[in-house]
Amino acid sequence: MEVCAAIVSRMDQAIGRIVTELEQPEQLDNTLVLFLQDNRGCAETLGRRVRKGRVSIKPSEPTAPMSPSKLQLDMIPTKIRDGWPVRMGHEAMPGPVDTYVAYGRGWANVSNTPFREYKHWVHGGGISTPLIAHWPSRITRKGELEHQPGHLIDLMATCVDVAVADYPVKIDGIPIHPLEVLSLMQAFQGRLMNRDALYWEHESNRAIRHGPWKLVARGLKGPWELYRIDDDRSELHDLADQQPEVVAQRSREWSE
Repeated sequence: MEVCAAIVSRMDQAIGRIVTELEQPEQLDNTLVLFLQDNRGCAETLGRRVRKGRVSIKPSEPTAPMSPSKLQLDMIPTKIRDGWPVRMGHEAMPGPVDTYVAYGRGWANVSNTPFREYKHWVHGGGISTPLIAHWPSRITRKGELEHQPGHLIDLMATCVDVAVADYPVKIDGIPIHPLEVLSLMQAFQGRLMNRDALYWEHESNRAIRHGPWKLVARGLKGPWELYRIDDDRSELHDLADQQPEVVAQRSREWSE
């Protein structure tokens, strides 16, 4: 968590530099700034054990450096660009550029509290993230929480909306899919977004959010769980047995 705190500190400093640059030409008030984090903590344990052929202790000297044009395609790099091997395992204190150590389920649980599950699943702990919007000339609300759910896919529609742009029908003569999402400006201004539903599928984990209801399942064979999110944000009380008609309707919509 010390490393996570350092990352947040460096990120905060970098955002501050961007804000300062916008303040100089007095453009900050007329700039829409959107900030959101990644989709919650990850329970994976990659790098916590030393893989065959890898090291946990830094050697006395590096190997040959990578060429400037070489792409690093391994999920866990074998070395950094100046030739030092990437270290893993319990002896490799995470943080430096030559380390790769995931923080595991325990710390992911701390990061995700009070939400269920982690990245990879589509319970709250795998998909829920806060969004901060700052645009003084157009967003007059300050310090308020907006409880309408949005989605990352809404950001394109939001940018098209605020730029008063036309989303293209074709590119180079090839038809493209129309936007199927909503502009978040409605929510920023306290207006109802009038969304039909939001759908998820990630590595066979499934969910649909429709109004106050969320239907969610682990894996292809996992049973549907039903939660009334307005009253049960942490998904603690499964109502699937009590509301079979809601499960049937929403699962049918998900399949369609």
